[in-house]
Amino acid sequence: MTDSLPSFSPCDALVAVMVAVSASDQNPRTAELVAIERAVNHTPVFADYDIDRIRAVSQTVVTLFEEEDGLDALFGLVRAALPEKLYDTAYVLACDVAASDGRLGEIEAEMLAEIRDQLDIERLHAAAIELAARARHRLL
Repeated sequence: MTDSLPSFSPCDALVAVMVAVSASDQNPRTAELVAIERAVNHTPVFADYDIDRIRAVSQTVVTLFEEEDGLDALFGLVRAALPEKLYDTAYVLACDVAASDGRLGEIEAEMLAEIRDQLDIERLHAAAIELAARARHRLL
């Protein structure tokens, strides 16, 4: 598969990052899937995005997760498709998906750390983004 990787559009890359967080613990929750759909439907960067692409992008992520160097391949695709100015957008979306079900497991936390590292998100910015995501998804 890694020989014939599809190319991603910038929006595909954003979806892939969200799916990667949701799928990282091999237990994507309904709240996470709803958060991905909500982000695609309501975030301005997705205004012209074909929502039907989510399924193909999700399948690519899942397939890559099954391969030995799949995570490296995934981030290669993401970095190739995503303009640097959208790196923080990708991290915001990833944090929203991770926070959407009210729990952050160790594996999801590790995936967020990997995204931070791969997209070179500054630590202070990452902390602010994480705090905002937790606050947005907090329950009474």
